[in-house]
Amino acid sequence: MIEFLCPVCNNPLRLIENTYKCEKNHCFDRSKKGYVNLLLCKGGKLHGDDKTMVNARTRFLDGGFYENFRDEVCRLAVKYAPENCRILDCGCGECYYTSEIYRQLELMDKNPEIMGIDISKDAISAGFKRCKGLNLAVGSVFHLPCDSEKFDILVTLFAPFCKEEYKRVLKNGGHLIMAIPLENHLWELKREIYEKPYKNQVGSFEVEGFELVEKSEIKNTISLTSNQQILDLFSMTPYYYKTSHEDREKLNSIDRLDIQTEFMVLVYKKI
Repeated sequence: MIEFLCPVCNNPLRLIENTYKCEKNHCFDRSKKGYVNLLLCKGGKLHGDDKTMVNARTRFLDGGFYENFRDEVCRLAVKYAPENCRILDCGCGECYYTSEIYRQLELMDKNPEIMGIDISKDAISAGFKRCKGLNLAVGSVFHLPCDSEKFDILVTLFAPFCKEEYKRVLKNGGHLIMAIPLENHLWELKREIYEKPYKNQVGSFEVEGFELVEKSEIKNTISLTSNQQILDLFSMTPYYYKTSHEDREKLNSIDRLDIQTEFMVLVYKKI
């Protein structure tokens, strides 16, 4: 069974009743919402997406708009998953993708153990509601509370990328599944907001220490038929943080929008 590591001393954490404890007696309570917070820099600061953003993303994703993308991620995860597979989702959010990977592997009797890490406690809380079979923790992808070379597959979908940590926790020969937006992804949404919208820059696919073994493009046009759907999509993008209040307000009068979605899913093997 995979275990979380203590973020203070890196020793394994044992779950005793509702408390995770290491051999040096560092303790972390498991919340009533089913997760443990292993983020050391807690304080009063909010980390990651807040409840409003998580709810917006949940509504949007549950509307099925990214279902074809989710299906391709799951297909690749199932393809490369061995028996008794161990999977880590870095930046798992509310586990829309993670839970479906778990469900499909369970149906195939592959006995999966899946761990999800996200910096947002609101996202992790929503993830546990979506799937009780996942091991979830609030934490940073730049300091993963996981032992080295323990995972067969690591999934990272639009999350911050930390090559050193990902390489550390993957087994030799393990697979990294990553997604990036292509040139025209959400072009029509950006065109409504910005005076001079820009297309996404797609760089090199090379990742040091990994061999690219497979890639696939998933392109679609989604039809949003309410202002709520449009605002929900905007709220789950990086533009939400970077856009002025004046530009955000441009979306308030739009009730319908057809938008291109373009994803690239990349599969790497650790070498």
